[in-house]
Amino acid sequence: MELKLTEALAARFARLALDCVTREYPNKIAHTMQSDADVRPPHILTPAFYGCYDWHSAVHGHWLLARLSRMFPAADFAAEARAALARNITEENIAAEVRYFNDEGRAAFERPYGLAWLLTLAAELKSDMLRPLETAVLERFSAWLEKLPDPVRSGEHSNTAFALGLALDSHRCEQFERRARDFYLKDRNAPIAYEPSGEDFLSPSLAEADVMRRVLPSPEFNEWFAEFLPDLSRLKPVVSPDPSDPKFSHLDGLNLSRAWMLRGIDGKEELADEHARAGLAAVTGEHYEGAHWLATFAVYLLTT
Repeated sequence: MELKLTEALAARFARLALDCVTREYPNKIAHTMQSDADVRPPHILTPAFYGCYDWHSAVHGHWLLARLSRMFPAADFAAEARAALARNITEENIAAEVRYFNDEGRAAFERPYGLAWLLTLAAELKSDMLRPLETAVLERFSAWLEKLPDPVRSGEHSNTAFALGLALDSHRCEQFERRARDFYLKDRNAPIAYEPSGEDFLSPSLAEADVMRRVLPSPEFNEWFAEFLPDLSRLKPVVSPDPSDPKFSHLDGLNLSRAWMLRGIDGKEELADEHARAGLAAVTGEHYEGAHWLATFAVYLLTT
């Protein structure tokens, strides 16, 4: 498969996002209820980001539309993408999102994965309309990161390194750089032979390396990496046993995230391309379980 984002490929990925950013069901909400009054449909609870199966996928689906409509402003899909963004990201909807975000019992809402994607969307969109939610999310993410005693090293949404990497790209600051060093600078001999776990869409080891390349000068990073991951010879693309399963579809995304993380490391381009081809081949749209989010990972791979 071609490892270049053409307009035709961008249109295919945009269609996957357009088909889900206003699709409310099926929907998997992470919703803490304080009373019966909190039993409401997703489009009432979070009226900007209610589609794409869950909140964080709706957020990064909007990021995909913003990124591709900026890169291909005259493409046939671009006007529809801009219209979808304008329809969902309104002053009224974002005010409701902020209220939901700040309600009692939601301190851990979408932390850290969804929060990091919201910051990534805000950096791409540069929208005054979105800024109240961006500000609330940045404050919460920063406060959480300062209190976090140790990083979470999972291969799923709770992974600290992945979220911190996105936040460094979108809202770089001294605190984020310092916490990355606190968490990871002394790490050696990552247990990558134990990866992946059965439902990973991130490599904990490579996500950590992906953060450290952002905060260390190149010579220092190369020295650190040589001790952290001295041997990647056993790393091969994975195959999902069932792409129609919401959790097993994660493995298709793992190939994509490994690919962009490997691209940030000198000398790993061939291995990155091997993973990229396997991951991109799985972005078919056949199953909504993967279609609602895999296109975002594909676009991130091909545009960063």
